[in-house]
Amino acid sequence: MNEVTVSPKFQIVIPRNLREAMNIQPGARIQVLRYADRIELIPLKKPQHFRGFLKGIDTSVDREPDRV
Repeated sequence: MNEVTVSPKFQIVIPRNLREAMNIQPGARIQVLRYADRIELIPLKKPQHFRGFLKGIDTSVDREPDRV
């Protein structure tokens, strides 16, 4: 388990093993959420990161008549 300390300026340092595992670089944007009684940090990815992630998806599904 990783433990961090909150600085007097309310800053924390993300432990190196987590930064490397999540490929978090300086200047990365991270969404901060309150979930029940905990804080979650979610790295935000640029839209370019998702380019091509649906490559090879089957688009031959039956569609409703009012859909193009």
